[in-house]
Amino acid sequence: MINKIQELLGNKADYLLNYNTPKIPKENITIPSANYVDNIFVHTDRNNRVVGNLQWMYKNGRLSDTGYFSILPVDQGIEHSAGASFAKYPIYFDPENIIKLAIEGGCNAVASTFGVLGLMARKYAHKIPFVVKINHNELLTYPNRFDQVMFGTINQAYNMGAAAVGATIYFGSDNSTRQIVEVSEAFAYAHELGMATILWCYLRNPEFKKDKDYHVSADLTGQANHLGVTLQADIIKQKLPENNGGYTAMNVGGVTYGKIDKRVYTELCSDHPIDLCRYQVANCYMGKIGLINSGGASGDNDFGDAAVTAVINKRAGGMGLISGRKAFQRPMAEGVKLLNTIQDVYLCKDVTIA
Repeated sequence: MINKIQELLGNKADYLLNYNTPKIPKENITIPSANYVDNIFVHTDRNNRVVGNLQWMYKNGRLSDTGYFSILPVDQGIEHSAGASFAKYPIYFDPENIIKLAIEGGCNAVASTFGVLGLMARKYAHKIPFVVKINHNELLTYPNRFDQVMFGTINQAYNMGAAAVGATIYFGSDNSTRQIVEVSEAFAYAHELGMATILWCYLRNPEFKKDKDYHVSADLTGQANHLGVTLQADIIKQKLPENNGGYTAMNVGGVTYGKIDKRVYTELCSDHPIDLCRYQVANCYMGKIGLINSGGASGDNDFGDAAVTAVINKRAGGMGLISGRKAFQRPMAEGVKLLNTIQDVYLCKDVTIA
């Protein structure tokens, strides 16, 4: 298995697989394990039904009993428009094929919309954990805007048998305060009913684009993660960091933005991608709340890119990957292979925690 992973990593193999001097040592973080739910969530205020649904998700699929997570998310029909998302392989206009891909791909869970999961609930809700995405940004309003709005209720998710609900907050946006309140209330009610919660902790503000795109900076995404775990998300979903110094870039020309300690950039982080991701993990209560990174858009080297992201996440102390477009924008058999390639990284004992 390690030989195939090294092949996929190419000239990045040594750089990623043999890095072992992270700024935050692995002894300081909670590392995913088969006993993760017992070690962490049994001691929390989550009720037994939430703990049971978390355990179901962690025991499902190819990564069962590893403490790692593989989710197929398909909400792009709303977030990116259905035509743009499914024109390449129109079978995924049909909700059943989305669920079939998740099952055949060995995923822990499938995440999608009220419409997709509700249509197939009686046939599949007992076969694979459903994660209902409760809010979305749609691209039909003119001019396009970026605002996550609720598309259904927590009761709907509960009644279709969902194991969890998911939501997005655009931290840093003009609408973030409203979204924080809405999602906080929704997550509290989901927990009351026994469903787990997953938060997409995204940044959204044009001012975050300076000399680099700081929407993917370790310091800003790390703070978004910290806000997410404060809202009692049981799993945090975040983009893989690509740079650092977002706070520094924002505080120029007499502008005062946020607060940061320079030791974040010297004592807690280097520019190595595993270090950048570990800072995200640190902001998830030092890994007590799991971090899953997103797989990103489909491109020319999806299998290699997915392996790189999975290796960085795992070696940083993350809990898994959530990969959609790379998996469903290709024939189903290849999508299954792509998902299995990601999972193989987490199953491979030779890919260790840095």
